[in-house]
Amino acid sequence: MPNRITTITRRNIFDFIQVEKFWWAGRLEESDFLSRMFDLEKMPSSDSRFENAAGDIWQHRVNNPYDWDENWIFTDKRFDLLNCDDSVFLNFLCEMLHPIVRTESAEIYKLLQIFNENLKEDNFELVEKSRISGKPIFVGRQKLIGKETIEKKGGELKQILNAEYVSQQINLMESSIENSPHISIGLAKELIETCCKSIFEDRMETYDKNWDLTKLMKETTKLLKLTPEDIHNEAKASSSIKQILGSLSSVVQGIGEIRNEYGSGHGKDGKFKGLQPRHAKLAVGSASTLAIYLLETHKLRK
Repeated sequence: MPNRITTITRRNIFDFIQVEKFWWAGRLEESDFLSRMFDLEKMPSSDSRFENAAGDIWQHRVNNPYDWDENWIFTDKRFDLLNCDDSVFLNFLCEMLHPIVRTESAEIYKLLQIFNENLKEDNFELVEKSRISGKPIFVGRQKLIGKETIEKKGGELKQILNAEYVSQQINLMESSIENSPHISIGLAKELIETCCKSIFEDRMETYDKNWDLTKLMKETTKLLKLTPEDIHNEAKASSSIKQILGSLSSVVQGIGEIRNEYGSGHGKDGKFKGLQPRHAKLAVGSASTLAIYLLETHKLRK
C-alpha cells in the first residue's frame, strides 16, 4: 500500500526540527539512537572502508564528526525517512520523544505538538500509549474517524449526568478505543446501565438489581413512555418513530452480547482474539447516542 503520510508532511516536520535546533538523537549517540529501530550492522556502508552502516556512522560522525552534516539522517537513502513506510516514520518520531532519548517535558511536548499539527493533515497522530517511571511513551496511529463526535457526545453526557463516576467512565471509554477496545466495549454497556439506573433513581422509582441490560432498557423505555405502544397512530411519522423505538432494544441487546463475547469483565482463554478499534468505536458511539437520547427525554418530560 502507498504511504499515507506525504513527503510534504515529512519535510515540514524535519524542517521544524532543524530550524528550532532540536537534536534528533536527544541524549544518545547517533548510532545508539538509530539502533533502537534499525539493525545497523546489516545495513550497507556508503564508505568502502567499512562493512556496514555502523562502522560508516562511527567514522563520519564520531571519528571525524564534521564529515557529515548533523542532520544527515533526514536525507540518507539507506533510512529513506522521506519515503519509508509510514510505520517506520512514525516510530522514528516516537523514539525522538522516548524518555530514554529525551528528558525535558517542555521539549517533548513542543515536539509532540508540532508533530501532531503536521500529521493531522494526513489523518495521523501520536498518542500516549503507556508510561515508564512516570514518563510518557508514545505510539503513532491513524486518527479514528468520528473520534471528535464521540468526544462531543461524552461532553454532553457529562453535563447531563454531572457525576464524577460517569465522567471517569466516559474518559476511560474514549481513551481505550485504540489500544484496549475490549475495555471500551465493556464500558459502553456499563454506561447504558448507569444512565438507566440514574433515570429510575431521579424519578424515585425502583428497579430490580437482577435485571439484565435488555430488561433494564425495556423498563426504562416504559418509564419514559418510549415504547412503540406509546405512540399514537395519528402522530406524524408514527410508523417511523415506532420503528426507531423498536430498534432501541436491538441496539442494547447487541452491545450486551458484544460485551459478553469480547468486552472486559469476563476471563478469556489464551487463544482469545479481540475486536478491532472500529468495532469499539461503533459500540461507544451507539451507547453514547442512546444514553444522550434517554437522558434528554427524561429531563424534558420531567
